[in-house]
This record gives sequence, C-alpha cells and structure tokens, in this order.
Amino acid sequence: MPQTGYSSRRRFLGALGLGGLLTAWRTPRARLAAQAPTAPPTPTAPWWPSRWGAGDQAGASNWITPEKVLDAVKWVRDGKIYRLGRTYEAGMPLFGTRTFSVTIPGGPTGGPFGSNRLVYHDEFVAGQIGQVGTQFDGLGHVGVQRGRDGDRTEIRFYNGFTEQEIASSEGLQKLGIEHIRPLVTRGHLVDVAGLKGRPLDAAEEITVADLRAAVSRQGMREEDIRQGDAVLFHTGWGRLWMKDNAKYSASGPGIGLEVARWVADRGLCLTAADTSSVEAVPNRDASLVYPVHEELLAKHGIFNHENLVFDELLADRKYQFMYVFVPVPIKGATGSPGCPIAIT
Repeated sequence: MPQTGYSSRRRFLGALGLGGLLTAWRTPRARLAAQAPTAPPTPTAPWWPSRWGAGDQAGASNWITPEKVLDAVKWVRDGKIYRLGRTYEAGMPLFGTRTFSVTIPGGPTGGPFGSNRLVYHDEFVAGQIGQVGTQFDGLGHVGVQRGRDGDRTEIRFYNGFTEQEIASSEGLQKLGIEHIRPLVTRGHLVDVAGLKGRPLDAAEEITVADLRAAVSRQGMREEDIRQGDAVLFHTGWGRLWMKDNAKYSASGPGIGLEVARWVADRGLCLTAADTSSVEAVPNRDASLVYPVHEELLAKHGIFNHENLVFDELLADRKYQFMYVFVPVPIKGATGSPGCPIAIT
C-alpha cells in the first residue's frame, strides 16, 4: 500500500495479541484508537476444546467429507469455471508495510544447455506471501490476549493453543496452514451491492437482514445455506482495486458480529468477500479491532478468504456453485496465496 499514514493491520493484531499501545488508525471517515489496559482484562469464556476435539488443527475444513464433496458436485451443470482470485503483482493494494515483488534472475536465468541449446527462466519472489493479494487466513493468524500483557500462556488461538506453544520465528509450531484440508464445498454468493443498487460505503456493515433480503432477491433460500458451506459477499469495494489502492486498503465494508454469529450458528466453513478483511473496518464499536476475525477464526475455526473478484459470476447471475480452494501447504504459515474457483 502507498504511504498513507494508516497503521498496519499487523500493529493492530499485535496490539490485540500483546496488549500494547494501539496505534492510531485514521480513515477519511473515522479514527480508531484505544489504550491498552494497565490491569489484565476480564477473560472471555474459554472457547476450547473445539467441536472436533482437543488438539484439532484443521478447523472447519473438517466439514469437507466425501459426502460434502458429492453434494457440492450436484451443483455443477454446465462445467463452466470462474476464477475468483486476483492477479499477484507489485502494484496491488498492500496493507501497511506488507510487500510483494517478483524478479526474474538473469536473462535468461540459465543455459544454454545441450545440443538443443535449452534455456530457462526462474522467478524470485520477495515479500509476505500468505497475507497479500487474494489471501486465505489460517487458524494461526489471529489470537486473543486473555491475561496480562506479555503472558504468552494466555494469548489464545483456535482450540485454545497458546502463543507459548505455537510461536517460532521459523514458522508456527501449531496451526500452520499445512493442516487445512482441501476445500470443495457449496458456495453461495450474496450480492449486497446489487440489493442496495450501489457499492457499499467504507465501514458499512452488512446485517443479517441485508443477507436475507439479498438471498431472497436472488431466488435463493436461507435454509439452502447449510453446514460446511461457504458464503461469499459482493460489496462493490473491489472496484477500487488497482484504481485507488490507498482507499481500498484503508477501510472497507463487510460483515459484523451479527452475521459472524449467524455464520457460526450455521456451522459454515468459510466467509469471503471482495474486500481486504471480509468484515466492516473500522467496526461500528470503536473499542473493537477485527472482532469478526476473532469470532470466526479463533473461536470457531471458520476461515476468511479476502480480496476475491466476482465480476464474471455476477455477469452470468451465478449465485450458487461448487467452491474449490487448496491452501498452499507452506509449513507453519499463517495464511495462503492461491486462486479459488467456482464451478457451475
């Protein structure tokens, strides 16, 4: 992201996890600032062990059973594939100080070899790979400081794993992205921008009433969104991608805790959106920082897929499909790059 004066999400999440002084975050519409408590906060109720048992590291990908895959395949009628991921490039919106660049060493990288004079190119990628571009948040991405600042035994993640257990400069020791199973499930695109007849505004929160109205408008039924499914939200914010990167990265519309709890109650596998956070940022409650990430990832093991694009699905009015994504199994990573697809 260009230098805009906004604090990075890493600092927010570091403050969330370590309880330090939260940096001021200024947007054109709001300023979010909070002072860390000097005394330990009242701990939230434990959310562990998970429904899949103590020690589980796969979270909601456990819903992806052979039966679930066969159910998703029923929605494939015309065999058309839609790419939902953005192109990875140096000019894409990047949050805070995150970086991404590609270099082709040499010209060519190697060769010529043999009597056929073969040459080849390699690429050197520098930057943060799991949390840039179209990004899939793993279960080690977000945790909560439940005790005194600096007490790593009370920074808790999904299934109660602690910072003491998982932290390592060479990759997470627990909850790495390599534990997430391939995702093949039923996807539901909820066109909230279409419902409202306009792109959503910065920090505008999608409510359960919005979700239900959009689903009805699209000829779908709420009861069709079932356990283990994925729900994807079109807000119109993606129109800013590569056009106004500073505004795109500074804030965004999305779901709030009301919809997050609806997602958790239904036992879904994943939420996704055409925004950098899926949730509305900043939250309408200025004391909360990324509470949807906390609710879904840390407490329920439900994944976030960020910075998606739905233009082709919307053009064809395809709102229900088979969603497919395989996280790149980078051992100990907090997230994954890659290109999700929809098949109709």
